[in-house]
Amino acid sequence: MASIKANARKVICIGRNYADHVKELNNVRPKQPFFFLKPPSSILPPNSGPVLRPKGVNLHYEVELALIMGKQVRDLDAEDEKGALDAIHGYAIGIDLTARNVQDEAKKKGLPWSIAKGFDTFLPLSNFIPKSRVPDPHNVELYLSVNGEMRQNDSTALMLFRIPRQLSDISSVMGLERGDVVLTGTPKGVGEVKTGEVLRAGVRVQGREVEEGRVEVEVRDREGRYAFMET
Repeated sequence: MASIKANARKVICIGRNYADHVKELNNVRPKQPFFFLKPPSSILPPNSGPVLRPKGVNLHYEVELALIMGKQVRDLDAEDEKGALDAIHGYAIGIDLTARNVQDEAKKKGLPWSIAKGFDTFLPLSNFIPKSRVPDPHNVELYLSVNGEMRQNDSTALMLFRIPRQLSDISSVMGLERGDVVLTGTPKGVGEVKTGEVLRAGVRVQGREVEEGRVEVEVRDREGRYAFMET
């Protein structure tokens, strides 16, 4: 699993890819895939310690299906589903953590979101999931709970933009490389997680839990110099 972090030259995140999630955050539905970056240093492998919440941060969770790229991709045709799926080495479940108050302030002032998305530990990942365990990535159930209470539970069939279109749009801007991680968007139900609470996430295929896809991580306060202040 450490090799996913070591081999990821970049982490590309598809935003606003589930209609109900767009609505719950009062965002505008995109006309084309919208993406941003998280640093590979934000990846938290399994059993690597807790998520660390920086001082003053309103921390939100977002469960996502992650693609682990297996080959270089540039200018992929959006209709080339076989080419898109062949380029994927495997999968993982990720929790895209966001400093929501930092992001909200950045949006209001037209500033980048890098701080809101980029803290160390802000991307817990599951173990690597072989492709054979996910025959159709457009038909799996993602779930996330906080202290045992289910918060997110939806199918990837609800994606606004399917994986070939995502990889096409990304690769028309920046080449995808072996080891890169692509987060494919989060369904409805995102919300706050507090210090001391435990996040559990995973994936079901045809109703059955995929063992390699389980994530369990506690949230603790982060020591250090950062504290949220208005920009």
